Amino acid sequence: MMFLEFFIWGAWFVTLGTYLLRNLGASGTQVGVAFLTQSIGAIVAPFIVGLIADRFFSAQKILGVLHLAGAVLLWRASQAPDFSSFYPSILTYMILYMPTLALVNSIAFRQMQNPQKEFAPIRVLGTLGWIVAGLTIGWLNWEQTNSLQSTFLMAAGASALLGVFSFMLPATPPVKKGQSSSLGSLLGLDAIGMLKNRSYLTFFLASIAICIPLAFYYGFTNPFLNEVGMKAAAGVQSLGQVSELLFMLAIPLFFSKLGVKKMLAIGMAAWVLRYVCFAYGNGEGGYWLLIAGIVLHGICYDFFFVTGQIYTDNLAGEQFKSSAQGFITLATYGVGMLIGTLLSGRIFDSYQLTAGAHDWRMIWLIPAGIAAAVLVLFLLLFKERNAAAASTETAGADAAPRLAEAH
Repeated sequence: MMFLEFFIWGAWFVTLGTYLLRNLGASGTQVGVAFLTQSIGAIVAPFIVGLIADRFFSAQKILGVLHLAGAVLLWRASQAPDFSSFYPSILTYMILYMPTLALVNSIAFRQMQNPQKEFAPIRVLGTLGWIVAGLTIGWLNWEQTNSLQSTFLMAAGASALLGVFSFMLPATPPVKKGQSSSLGSLLGLDAIGMLKNRSYLTFFLASIAICIPLAFYYGFTNPFLNEVGMKAAAGVQSLGQVSELLFMLAIPLFFSKLGVKKMLAIGMAAWVLRYVCFAYGNGEGGYWLLIAGIVLHGICYDFFFVTGQIYTDNLAGEQFKSSAQGFITLATYGVGMLIGTLLSGRIFDSYQLTAGAHDWRMIWLIPAGIAAAVLVLFLLLFKERNAAAASTETAGADAAPRLAEAH
């Protein structure tokens, strides 16, 4: 289940920008709008999971229906002749797909006796699925042969397979049948009181701001690598997931040694360094800089986002743990990525030199500058409280199961 869940996403999402630019003649702004569907799906997901899966139908049945419908939508997207006909299919697909990320976790947790020990090895297979998808695209040479339409067909086939397989999964009946929740509870707004803590408010705003440069990475790394001549770029990009996996395993150790502020600061500094590497890297003498920028993904993601999830969890208290995670997810993948995807597309269009050529140095230095500004403000404003520091001492021991939920 986990392998297919993330294989499906990795099969088309990594090369989406390249496909839209090459095959459908899309603009950078349109590429940004396409990636914006992830944010829309993230905002809608709590309603589908909270209002339907938790109350009316078994999670494995909803998972099956969503993936079967998703297979049809991915096939339709592959047949679209232009962006205007492509966009409705992919928008509808992401609204259906994003809730499945919570559903697979729910199904897995409900079947386990000891999730702290059992979940991490299962979730790792999801990261492996994403890696295999990228390696498959590189091995089949779809980027060089202009055959990226096949990525949607491959994803559609995997989605259909998971859709059928879902109905064979163990029964996972609704856990809140007959209960009601407010709109604020579904969106995680119950935890909004945490913003009264000035340091957490600083972290919260930094999380939104750092998602602006994150959107540049998601939307335009693959087109960039292909334009500068990297072979099998999607396969090489999977090194980022390998790095993410390795650093995720090491985070409990780093967390106990460094504490919250240093961990978050290192994560933001890695964003700056990554984009500088991309700005000055190329397919010839600067090839190693491209590889370094990709491998830095593990530090970029784990040290900031995963550390932030642990920090949020420690600060929230038992009553608001789930709400707090929903709140920070809504802020980052909802608000932050929304701003970032719209901005990155406009920046990409602004620095087009000729058809098929761009001033990539400027395109990457802009998100590097944004990340640097966020880092400086964070260092000046964030104060690591003694209580928060003390909580990090225990975080290392029980962080692993929470880390496993991160992508």
